[in-house]
Amino acid sequence: MIDALRAIERRVLWLAVRMVDAANRERDTGDGVKVGGHQASSASLVSVLTALYFAHLRPADRVSVKPHAAPVYHAIQYLLGNLDRSYLTRLRSRGGLQAYPSRTKDPDGVDFSTGSVGLGAAAPLFAAATRRYVDAHFGPREAARFVAVIGDAELDEGSVWEAVADPATAGLGNVMWVVDLNRQSLDRVVPGIRVAQWAAQFAAAGWHVVEVKYGSRLRAAFAREHGPALRDWLDRMPNERYQSLFGIDGEPLRKQFLDGAPAEVAAAVADVPDAELAGLLQDLGGHDIEALLRAYAECDRVTDRPSVVFAYTVKGWNLPAAGHPRNHSALLSGDQIDALRASTGLTVATEWDRIDPATPAGAIVADRAAAPPRPAPPGPRATVPARSGVRVGQRASTQEVFGRVLTDLARDPAVGPHLVTTAPDVATSTNLAGFINRTGIFHPDERTTWSSDPMLRWVEGPRGQHIELGISEMNLFMLLGQLGLAGELSGQPLLPVGTVYDPFVCRGLDAFIYAAYSGASFVVAGTPSGVTLAPEGGAHQSTLTASIGLELPGVTFAEPAYGAALDWQLCDALGAVAEGRGAFYFRLTTRPIDQTPFEAARARLGDAVLRRQVLAGAYRLRDGGDQAVTGAPVVYLVGSGAVLPEVLAAADELTDEGIAVHVVDVTSLDRLYAGWRAAVRDGIRSARVPALPGAMRTVFAGRAPLVTVHDAASHTMAWLGSALGVPCVPLGVDGFGQSGTVHDLYEIHDLQPGAIVNAALSALSLHG
Repeated sequence: MIDALRAIERRVLWLAVRMVDAANRERDTGDGVKVGGHQASSASLVSVLTALYFAHLRPADRVSVKPHAAPVYHAIQYLLGNLDRSYLTRLRSRGGLQAYPSRTKDPDGVDFSTGSVGLGAAAPLFAAATRRYVDAHFGPREAARFVAVIGDAELDEGSVWEAVADPATAGLGNVMWVVDLNRQSLDRVVPGIRVAQWAAQFAAAGWHVVEVKYGSRLRAAFAREHGPALRDWLDRMPNERYQSLFGIDGEPLRKQFLDGAPAEVAAAVADVPDAELAGLLQDLGGHDIEALLRAYAECDRVTDRPSVVFAYTVKGWNLPAAGHPRNHSALLSGDQIDALRASTGLTVATEWDRIDPATPAGAIVADRAAAPPRPAPPGPRATVPARSGVRVGQRASTQEVFGRVLTDLARDPAVGPHLVTTAPDVATSTNLAGFINRTGIFHPDERTTWSSDPMLRWVEGPRGQHIELGISEMNLFMLLGQLGLAGELSGQPLLPVGTVYDPFVCRGLDAFIYAAYSGASFVVAGTPSGVTLAPEGGAHQSTLTASIGLELPGVTFAEPAYGAALDWQLCDALGAVAEGRGAFYFRLTTRPIDQTPFEAARARLGDAVLRRQVLAGAYRLRDGGDQAVTGAPVVYLVGSGAVLPEVLAAADELTDEGIAVHVVDVTSLDRLYAGWRAAVRDGIRSARVPALPGAMRTVFAGRAPLVTVHDAASHTMAWLGSALGVPCVPLGVDGFGQSGTVHDLYEIHDLQPGAIVNAALSALSLHG
């Protein structure tokens, strides 16, 4: 069998290298810019992935593949019949194979998107945590292993160690990481080697550690006379020196290898011919399929904790630039491609062929390709009502209402079982306590509760529906992303909801982007918004997050000011999550505000119309038509979130001065912008004058200047002036905050009513 796997390995190497070659030497890019594709980085993982896919994995297993090994993954999927041949010459082209494995854009069933270094490693860990949760709540799925194949340089990423150390990922015996220890980064050979340090860190976090360092030829040499001295010399050799042995052979290699070595080392290799010495010294365990399979099997036997395999490899294995310090972006020449093709036993006519099923290698491939399909379509989805049963008092904050809506929905048998919340140690301060008191904390085992606080009844056990994390916003978004893919990866759609201090959305932004790019569906609430946590100072105040929500693809951003609007929007978002339609980011506040203005708009418009406008992104909180007299100047005051009280106070002052003021509450700047953008694009593509979308036509009926007011960067809403073709004065928070009251900070940033009035007068003067 090993010989047959070796034959598959050779074909995988060829296809991966040739795929990159075709993209770079045979495709006309139009601008002469290199396409790229990482032939050397792909080569180092050929053996690891061949052993996995053709001798170890089961259909239900899920795998994350190192970004630079994408060509190897696609070559394997092609051999297994999961990829059409036409894609092999379309690497990194429009409509073709992506540069790095992509769940949403590649055609051959990628389990985890990779590309942002370190996150592809953490994703299977949190997917396994999600599977553990799903099994506990909805019954066991078919057993699956969650595997990450990662580069050694990825262990420099803090996100990796945050994931490893989090209590929520402890005890996951169905997780295995394989580290491609090729000891080279993008720019250089890595000085020294940190595997001992890394192994100790994994072990300290409760992981099982396996090292696959040497291949069978070296292990046999170690067993002979003087073999221990040879092994000790290799073990102690600095990484830079070992890498310098590549690219030379014969007597020069022997001389360089033995320089300064004890006599026993020279004796250990004395009977090795010059022509075979390079092959012996480069015989690393990460290219020994039999050794790799033994390591994988050992990890399978460890069921009470995750495992990590350190596989020593050669970057550029079996290629001319093997081990060269600058081989990261190197490409084989045409002559080198011809030589590799010939050594693989192929011709130009047969180079893209699959393996002959009549051969032993072909039989293994056919057997793997004939495996039963992956199990189970998604289980039952939640049915979310249009609103919860929550009653909002005369004064309330959106954070408070958010917690109450979730607690109320937890009582609904069509919704409650599907809800799962998570937070990075901020659950109580973001108003999840009521939900947690009702549903409990998730833990795989029943645990004794020692708290004597009657307001904090955190019962821990397998039926709990809140997953508490350590203080890591990166882990929050990694877990939310995998909970949001539970329907696809674990056969049971969930309604994941996370909370985070809004300023610290930026801390987890890489993982937030990763989750959105992966197509995950979830809700996250950032709170408190802007500078409303005023006494805490600038470190706990957020100005950029509204822009992040607006600009992040796959995420719908909402910032309601009033409780009833939040109820409608949150239920609508959870309904979309139940159907797998993207992620939602709510920017909320701890600032209680008077709910009376919303109720007045409700009485004026009616529930059906108002709800439709709230969900579309904006509505007229106050209509200035009743106050206007013939010929009176008109201005729009457009606010979002916590600043609406100041906006309404400014409207009162302007009305007293005889100005007709329409107050617009923007509940979702994202949906408002998306509607406008779609209309503009339709106009561009059809060569017609673009029309304003319905929501904007309704809210901004009639041309008049604008003042936009936002407890966020002022530019976030400034686009409205351009969209409507009128003067716009944007107000917002464009500096780092300081401690004080909300009143103090709003005064500093020109968000008080007097400043808004002056901005409106300026806008009117610009309008002429």
